Amino acid sequence: MSGAQLTLGVLLRDAARWANFHGERNATAVSLIRGGCGSDGHPLVVICGDEDTGKSHLLQAACHDYEQSGRSAVCFSLAELEELGPQALSGVEAMDLIALDDVHLVIGQPDWEEALFHLYNRARDLGHQVMITLDNTPSSQTFVLADLRSRFQEGLLVQLGTYRDDDRITILQARAEQRGLVLSDEVAGFIMRRSSRRLGALLSVLDQLDENSLRAQRRLTIPFVKSVMGW
Repeated sequence: MSGAQLTLGVLLRDAARWANFHGERNATAVSLIRGGCGSDGHPLVVICGDEDTGKSHLLQAACHDYEQSGRSAVCFSLAELEELGPQALSGVEAMDLIALDDVHLVIGQPDWEEALFHLYNRARDLGHQVMITLDNTPSSQTFVLADLRSRFQEGLLVQLGTYRDDDRITILQARAEQRGLVLSDEVAGFIMRRSSRRLGALLSVLDQLDENSLRAQRRLTIPFVKSVMGW
């Protein structure tokens, strides 16, 4: 794989680890994904769920897992790769793990489907693993290439559920603790009532609070949250 392709890969977030994926609802799904990783796992792991279920986090956690064991891994976002064309996938089968995020964005495009089909076959022949995320199950996608549908349906399918509010609070508090912040149930509940409940939006609020609490040396109280967020 060329250096240019390597630069296209997603920069792995250090916090995207198995241990940092919180929420009881998807605990079984995470165990399935972890069990499916590696040389003894399935050649294709298909992770399905909406945009607020942590699919990208799990892809990156798998990449970290590979790298920590001395194996190679790369993660691509199809949202960023799509405009470059399917040739951007050429040669990536050389990596021990090829993680492809938001693959549903290119399903229905013949050239992309052909490239994904051949990439998977080449990776499998090398004994390497492919892990993808979709917004819904393969059976719900509108494929052009029947052979690609068949390949995806043969993969280890893991369906993620949308987070419940108590899961979101647990995740917020765990992320706050990692930053050396104390986020009480009362303050977490206030944030949940005033912010969008999307996990990405909630973590963005935490980013702002973290930055401002460090600057002001303030604890996370409801008045402080109100002042920072303009609520």
